[in-house]
Amino acid sequence: MSLLTALALVLGAIGIYGVVSHFVVRRRRDWGIRMSLGLSPSRVVGGVVRRSATLVAVGVSIGLLAFVVFARLLSSLIYGVGATDPLAIAAAVVALRTVGVLAALVPAARAGRTDPAIVLREQ
Repeated sequence: MSLLTALALVLGAIGIYGVVSHFVVRRRRDWGIRMSLGLSPSRVVGGVVRRSATLVAVGVSIGLLAFVVFARLLSSLIYGVGATDPLAIAAAVVALRTVGVLAALVPAARAGRTDPAIVLREQ
């Protein structure tokens, strides 16, 4: 069960990385223009991470709602942990939020290193 949990967490991190990376590529020109007008790279990184954290929070909220709906079914599948064990739920939420934000840092750093001159020359 731990192996499957770790695999699910890794797959989730890869998915978040892919979505955020796609978002960064699509908005590269916007950030290049804004950075040429004076936006600092740290604000770009902060904006990307903040947006990613918001998306992860929405996903965790939907997951918690689904968990509440299916808690009775899940209680028969989990050995030694109650279906509504607050410590296990809190640990899962913290782990998912942490992995989500860490997965977003690499594309966010790439967005912060956008060179306005190169972006503006592309078009």
